[in-house]
Amino acid sequence: MNPQQELEQRGKFRMTVFEEEFFQGKSCEFMFECQNILDRDFRKIRSIKVENGPWVGYEYPEFQGQQFILEKGDYPCYQAWSGNSSYRTEHMLSFRPIKCANHSDSKITLYECEEFMGRKFEMCEDYPSLQAMGWCSKEVPSIKVNSGAWVGYQFPGYRGYQYIFERDRRQGEYRCYNEFGTQAHTNQIQSMRRIQQ
Repeated sequence: MNPQQELEQRGKFRMTVFEEEFFQGKSCEFMFECQNILDRDFRKIRSIKVENGPWVGYEYPEFQGQQFILEKGDYPCYQAWSGNSSYRTEHMLSFRPIKCANHSDSKITLYECEEFMGRKFEMCEDYPSLQAMGWCSKEVPSIKVNSGAWVGYQFPGYRGYQYIFERDRRQGEYRCYNEFGTQAHTNQIQSMRRIQQ
């Protein structure tokens, strides 16, 4: 990235993290990824304000563990970002911006089998229940992101584990559930939505 592009990029992503709930304690503003908040002399992140751009937070350093979508808004405590997750964690130790999110131009293809085999279904809209729109299974073995960025949820109604799918990561190709994220133990995805810019 040349210096001009770097300057333009800075304004697109801005997030402030706080060491305590309700925006208290030590804070730090970020415009780029952070691989390990512990390197910044933080013990933990307990609240967040996202001013610009979507971000993905991770439970552990180096973008490992449970993923959490962070869109523009305030997250006064960990329940605000873990949401309806069946797996709640009080800590987030790394995060990065999602650069390819484009809500108005997002397309994803779901496949019935691993390696993009079997029946497929293209989506351009949000679906709180994949089964209600005609997907016959609770599982999505492989996914190809044609454009934009998406978040898939383990259960209907945007609940459970969150998996972030991006066009500019892995060339948008997720050949099996092991590629959904380091915390993926199953290919169960029952709701999906486009990530807001």
